Amino acid sequence: MNHSKKVLQKIISKTKIYLAIIAVLLVIICIYNPIFILPGIIIYVVLLIYAYWTNNKRQEELTEHIKNLTFSLDKVAKVALVNSPFPLIIAETNGNLIFRNTKFNQEFANVDINNYLTKILQDVKAEIKNNDKKEKIFDEIKIDKKNYRLYGDYMPLRDEYIITIYFVDNTKLVELETLFDNKDMYIGLIMIDNYEEIIQRIPDDEKTQLMAEIEKSLYNWASEFKGLILKAERDTFVCIFEKQYMKEIAEKKFDILDNIKELQPSDKMQFTLSIAISNDGADNLEKYKTAQAALDIVLGRGGDQAVIHEGDKYTFFGGRTQELEKRTKVKARIISHALEGLIQESSRVMIMGHSNSDMDCMGSSMGLYRIVKTLEKEVNLVLNTNGNNLEAFLDELQTEQEYDNLIITPQEAISKIDDDTLLIVVDTNKKNYVESLDLLEKAKKIVVIDHHRRSPDYIENATLTFHEVYASSASELVTELVEYAQSDLELTNIEAEALYAGIMMDTKNFTFKTGVRTFEAAAYLRKSGVDIIKVKKWFQSNLDTYNKISNIIGKAELVYDTIAISIYDEEDKEANIICAKAADELLTISNITASFVLGKLDDKICISGRSIGDINVQIILEKLGGGGHITLAGAQVEGMDIEEAKQELVNRINEYFSEQL
Repeated sequence: MNHSKKVLQKIISKTKIYLAIIAVLLVIICIYNPIFILPGIIIYVVLLIYAYWTNNKRQEELTEHIKNLTFSLDKVAKVALVNSPFPLIIAETNGNLIFRNTKFNQEFANVDINNYLTKILQDVKAEIKNNDKKEKIFDEIKIDKKNYRLYGDYMPLRDEYIITIYFVDNTKLVELETLFDNKDMYIGLIMIDNYEEIIQRIPDDEKTQLMAEIEKSLYNWASEFKGLILKAERDTFVCIFEKQYMKEIAEKKFDILDNIKELQPSDKMQFTLSIAISNDGADNLEKYKTAQAALDIVLGRGGDQAVIHEGDKYTFFGGRTQELEKRTKVKARIISHALEGLIQESSRVMIMGHSNSDMDCMGSSMGLYRIVKTLEKEVNLVLNTNGNNLEAFLDELQTEQEYDNLIITPQEAISKIDDDTLLIVVDTNKKNYVESLDLLEKAKKIVVIDHHRRSPDYIENATLTFHEVYASSASELVTELVEYAQSDLELTNIEAEALYAGIMMDTKNFTFKTGVRTFEAAAYLRKSGVDIIKVKKWFQSNLDTYNKISNIIGKAELVYDTIAISIYDEEDKEANIICAKAADELLTISNITASFVLGKLDDKICISGRSIGDINVQIILEKLGGGGHITLAGAQVEGMDIEEAKQELVNRINEYFSEQL
């Protein structure tokens, strides 16, 4: 009807123009010849009458034509709606169902559709209110066992909307997409962690049998999930699984990790595996490369665990046993020689540890300082924040004239660094834990020396990495580098004492995480002139600190009978130091196998975790963004108060024990 009105208005408008032109012409004629006035008026009146009659007739004909056309279209539309091949409804957003076609009734004859329709209309109403562009309705829904794609449109009606929705069955498409997705390949690598160590220590006649049993276990495990395993090297295998089986593998927590330990060649040796499986990559080659990078992370975390790498997400399994100490020092000798070569090729060297530096960080830095100075290169230590027990050491360091200009701030380091500067990062492998991330990003040549389990955000672009998680401390690793240095170097007393203090701190007076090589390093340092009494004084607490630790211990609560949790809620710039000492002290109490102490550190909550080895505190605190070792770990939590952080810690402890079941 609106269209007919527009057509009629256009006709009338043109007629008025013609009549106006005729009137002007008649007026001109009458001015020049008055005799035509009367005939002109008569002719013009006749034209007006004719035009009026003609327009009325046209309006009647057009109206009749529109009526006939509208009736035909309405009839066709109704037939199309009723007999549509797709289920269709017309409804108001308040839930009032106006119309449903025959196909809709047939499609959902055996389904209680009312609950689905109520939800659909509620969702559409909310979508319309939030849809400023007035776009058409598109959505997906599963009804009974079928998937439907919804197509629709709407128009306002008083306070509600009238909605027309088509239900298009795309179940086959969804099934095809799911099938395609499930067939997506995950590519992985499996490595026997301690192959060389064990194979050298068992009789020759047992080697073949043991390897056959290992391979059989791996093949049986892969076949359980319709996977494929190929042997790449003596201790390395390539595996391929379809995505549809990865959930089941994860639910079983990579039980092959435990199965392989049963193949124990002797009471003192045990096979363990490192597994990395990845789906991150545009093609299979990229997936293989990302699996290799993920395997490096697993090995850097001590092995005996598995990881699934999907996009930016790493999901870890296992990793509950102590790292196996490697007896051979070949790698230490090779790294020592390679490090000297890099130092000699550089114009200057900068040594940087983690933020809130501790004695291990400072001790390893001092050992590296002596290596660099022996090679006659300019060297600085980048230090801005002090952590555990550094004040006494730094006070003594200032009394030595040789070290007057040794320590510089990150800002000074950034202003001095160039493309020929070598940056050595000690006691951390995490980008976000270094003293200065800007300095790390600006460095072109980087060396990483660390003993912590590797995290996904590790420093990837290092020229040289000496990363051994079996080591007690970074100071132990640096001591070995000093021992195998090609240049004839001699540690000063304070340098040897700093290295000794670093080992002493991380092992808690040679109690935790100590191996044969730890004592060998300590013996070497002792021969270099370590004053053990002086070192012990660096770790002494004053009476005020001791009272704070006593109060923390007095407030400790037990969970799972043997895990102590306590809170240090005072505002203290040294809260992390107090928490660490309190966590250590809690482990001296009988029947306590693990301890966690929380404290306020600026706008963050710091957590120190300690264990005697029965409980892996690293796995627990890793869930809170932290890291460390089985027996010693830490984390910093943001966006929570101390009670919320405590509850979150308890939740993560619960998760840890539920995963063991």
